[in-house]
Amino acid sequence: MIRVRATSGHRDHWDSVHSDKFFTDVSWYQETPDKSLELIAATGIGCGDAIIDAGGGASTLVDHLLERGYSDLTVLDISANALQQARDRLAARASRVNWLVDDVTRFSPERRYALWHDRAVLHFLVDAEDRERYAYIVHNAILPGGHLVLATFGPDGPEKCSGLATRRYTVEMTAELLGPEFELRGSDLEYHETPGGVKQQFLYSSWRKG
Repeated sequence: MIRVRATSGHRDHWDSVHSDKFFTDVSWYQETPDKSLELIAATGIGCGDAIIDAGGGASTLVDHLLERGYSDLTVLDISANALQQARDRLAARASRVNWLVDDVTRFSPERRYALWHDRAVLHFLVDAEDRERYAYIVHNAILPGGHLVLATFGPDGPEKCSGLATRRYTVEMTAELLGPEFELRGSDLEYHETPGGVKQQFLYSSWRKG
């Protein structure tokens, strides 16, 4: 079951994107999210530890985490259409995942997580107030000693995506947003090739909460 907690003015936009396109056609599609899986594994969290994929939508990350034995998985997205595509793809395995429709900047977690993963959500938060709320929510959602794995557009990434403005990041900008409680564990620039053949620069970074 998909739980809907809140609505937002952005929800119609993303529902439209995911009704017009199949999950393999969106620009951020990855058949295998190798870098995310590598960074998650490097944290050393256990297979029973709680993971949330913020803005996970119809991403295949949840498929691969299930295959690797992770059992406490939550996928949060503003678009119910995106989550439904993931559920349809997983079929019977979808019941092993917690699905939640909510705006990440208004998310009020009922529990705390060992790991928060976000690929391609933070860079859509172009308003300072939204970024500050995001950082506050991340602080509250992650357990002490927990981990944050982020992927945003890098310094040479696109300035627009899916019809919306984006914000490009350096490691220093991310550190300033998160504050001193988060320790950088590693970062890397990677070029993602979209289904349309366009290359986009992503900045991946891994952080540990003190």
